[in-house]
Amino acid sequence: MKYLRIYLKKYMRESILAPLFKMLEALFDLFVPIVVARLINTGIGERDSGVVWQSFMILIALALIGLLCSFVAQYFAAKAATGTAAGMRHDLMKHIYGLDSSSIDQIGTSTLITRMTSDMNQVQNGLNLFLRLFLRSPFIVFGAMVMAFTIDSGIALIFVCTIPILSVIIFGVMKWTSPRYRQIQEKLDLVTRATRQNLSGVRVIRAFGREEDEVKAFQESNHQLNTMQNLVGRISSLMNPLTYVVVNLGIVAVLYAGARKVDGGVLLNGNVIALVNYLSQILVELIKLANLIVTLSRSAASLRRIEDVLDRKPSMAFPEGQKALPLTDEAVRFDRVSLTYAGAGDASLHDISFTALKGQTIGVIGGTGSGKTSLVSLINRMYDATEGMVSVYGLPVRDWDREQLRCMVGVVPQKAQLFSGTIRENLLWGNPGASEDELWEALTAAQAADFVRIKPDGLEERIEQGGRNLSGGQRQRLTIARALVRKPSILILDDSASALDFATDAALRKALRELPWETTCLIVSQRTSSIRHADQILVLEDGRLAARGTHKELLSSCPVYQEIYDSQFRKEGDQ
Repeated sequence: MKYLRIYLKKYMRESILAPLFKMLEALFDLFVPIVVARLINTGIGERDSGVVWQSFMILIALALIGLLCSFVAQYFAAKAATGTAAGMRHDLMKHIYGLDSSSIDQIGTSTLITRMTSDMNQVQNGLNLFLRLFLRSPFIVFGAMVMAFTIDSGIALIFVCTIPILSVIIFGVMKWTSPRYRQIQEKLDLVTRATRQNLSGVRVIRAFGREEDEVKAFQESNHQLNTMQNLVGRISSLMNPLTYVVVNLGIVAVLYAGARKVDGGVLLNGNVIALVNYLSQILVELIKLANLIVTLSRSAASLRRIEDVLDRKPSMAFPEGQKALPLTDEAVRFDRVSLTYAGAGDASLHDISFTALKGQTIGVIGGTGSGKTSLVSLINRMYDATEGMVSVYGLPVRDWDREQLRCMVGVVPQKAQLFSGTIRENLLWGNPGASEDELWEALTAAQAADFVRIKPDGLEERIEQGGRNLSGGQRQRLTIARALVRKPSILILDDSASALDFATDAALRKALRELPWETTCLIVSQRTSSIRHADQILVLEDGRLAARGTHKELLSSCPVYQEIYDSQFRKEGDQ
């Protein structure tokens, strides 16, 4: 609740006024049975039409005032709930952006989506109902019992016995269901993950004819969620019939005791009707309270899941303040670097050491799972090395300001990720202040200018989410251009030209060598043809640096590189 209180403080006025107006509505509701009793005892019993009309007008006035109070309370409750949820959602997203990659990997993307959407909606709905009913329902219950004592203290004892029994039923069900709602949200995470995976990989699923298998896997996840929801739903559904039975037995007891007193001349008919009305009010409010408790149980479980994310502190700390670029020729230096991902048993990188000088081109090659992406992800500090030191321009990456480091290092990831919007908007991610000439300069270097020019709207051409309306090669070239717009001092191409044909790949490498600013380029590739002209090539095998050197040196001395080269030479020919 600590985070909820922080955001709710901004809506303290609404949080006070909402239950206050609900209390006023409840107060007017408590007067209704008294007016009805007077109507029956005096107006009807004594045939006094004046009292009948007076009572009728009072009831109309109470209904209208109560309706107005209810509208006002609903408005303030909704404003406080939506405002609080919006603030929490905003800061949750901001906190997620501040988490390091290792933390996000541990939590999982699917569960983060669920917590941002379903869990947050549960918290908002729970807060809305809480502000409206947490005072009204108890006030009606105990107020009705007090009013019953003003009519007849003997019959009012029935209320005293009924309310504790109802409380045991309600809180007993709540105690059982509350932890199960957290399990339901965890099952929902699995459904979200399966949905996200199937939608993003629908083309692959269709290509391999695995639709039925994926449908079965989704049905299994959905069945687990459905089973848990049905179990909790069945237990929760017992609350209403049990409370109805108890209250109706109480009404029977009130009618029986009231009838005896009416026959004895101790109690009037209208008073019995008032007592029954008060017991009916208690029934209605306890049903509302029961539904509120169910909703609050779900909201509390969702709130704990959100707070779990907000409580997670980034494992990386970035110092504040821009730093002057040190006078050194070393652009990147790895000094006995090892990396083990959180939760992984084995290290992904072992004792890696190399130096990349300013303006050099470094090739990184190796088999699948050899640690190529892990290596380059340490340069812009997406992960921290578990052993050794990574330095950028003579300073350890841990000493660089986050923004300064990310501006110096441009990264083109393996998977080309574009966002819905125009081509211009996607390019400006690299540098929001880039001019038209700078955008076209980056597109030309990335070999993307030709296909952008033939688009009907040029730079204003719309791109669908993920770049679905572009080919794989076009997406890769646009992501390279986006990185070049920033004019980075260090450019990392993480197997980002795999969809390009050999001619375009060669033209791209030539353009990168001729960039008008000095750039140290690290090219991760599966093709020896893409890195053969690099100043230095790093050959990785099982997370270790098997060899380093030029293309010619490695062909004569490194069996791993020779094997990769020979396999491609046989398939592709010497490029």
